[in-house]
Amino acid sequence: MSATRTAFYPGSFDPPTNGHVEVARAAARLVDRLVVGVGVHPGKTPLFPAAERLDMLREVFEPIARAEGAALACVTFDNLVVDAAEAQGASLLIRGLRDGTDLDYEMQMAGMNAVLKPRVQTVFLPASPIARPITATLVRQIAAMGGDVSAFVPPAVLARLRGRFGRNG
Repeated sequence: MSATRTAFYPGSFDPPTNGHVEVARAAARLVDRLVVGVGVHPGKTPLFPAAERLDMLREVFEPIARAEGAALACVTFDNLVVDAAEAQGASLLIRGLRDGTDLDYEMQMAGMNAVLKPRVQTVFLPASPIARPITATLVRQIAAMGGDVSAFVPPAVLARLRGRFGRNG
């Protein structure tokens, strides 16, 4: 019997976007088990509390993972990403890339992480052209100012943004 291949996909997911969905779908195709990790940092004040972000991720990512044949787990972590990945039994660390700026930063992080945990391999998954401009920060800003973010987030997330900010959310 072969070992289960597990990947850890970390982020703030505040809120989960269509770009996150793309990365989760691609990652689920590569592994038997996908663990999505919501980073919790005491110095940050997120729009959505961690528990609500976990709920959104399960609601949005569970059908995607199931369709791709992967089990899904959603957890929080407050330590180094590679330590959280290792604690979840992951040998792969999933990172999405939108552009060259992301690549430069992520290559630095991958190099540092490889020194810290050589058995955890970083895998970069590129965004599609339609998802490249989407960031959770921009989604939050547009929603807070009454703009329509329906093109940038899954329907379940849109409903929560509308509940937080009003109709367009």
